[in-house]
Amino acid sequence: EGYVVIASQYRGNAGSEGKEEFGGKDVNDVTILTDVLKEIEGANTAKIGMYGWSRGGMMTYIALTKSSNIKAAVVGGAITDNFESIKDRPEMETGVLSELIPNYADNKEAELIKRSAIKWADKFPKDVPILMLHGNSDWRVKPAQSLKLALEFEKYRIPYRLIMFEGGDHGISEHKNEVDIQVLNWFNKYLKTNNPIPNMEYHGR
Repeated sequence: EGYVVIASQYRGNAGSEGKEEFGGKDVNDVTILTDVLKEIEGANTAKIGMYGWSRGGMMTYIALTKSSNIKAAVVGGAITDNFESIKDRPEMETGVLSELIPNYADNKEAELIKRSAIKWADKFPKDVPILMLHGNSDWRVKPAQSLKLALEFEKYRIPYRLIMFEGGDHGISEHKNEVDIQVLNWFNKYLKTNNPIPNMEYHGR
């Protein structure tokens, strides 16, 4: 499709050095990629998109508040509220969050807030359009997480498009082809063809 695609293994995974933090210092393993791209011949570092799913969607949300190099983003089945994740799936706290987040027991609320975009939607850039994809039969990350964040985006006039896929599971596997088309169309629109940022002011007749 004419894109350079780059990804990193999060620290502490698959034999890589460092310690996993599930949305902590490992976010740097994502944001640093915009610098690594400068070493790749033919990569246009003025037009970078970010694509993350589930935990990767959470990482994308955090990265958008820490990097000014991203011009468009797509997230799928993204975690937006870890407090809700714990309510829906208590094993997320015992098996993931408490295991991977440093000093979790002492700083639980603060650390969960850092990883929950619903708590800081006002921090998102207003010039990065975000495509949100979610299956409404997703039990791993309930679709309400994306719906509620979309309402926060409304409040702060963050440019976004939310697509809920009927009967879609966590990977929206039932609509795989349509998902791929939507992702490519979004990046083509805002990276390849230089479409202007949507006008988020209330307007029209």
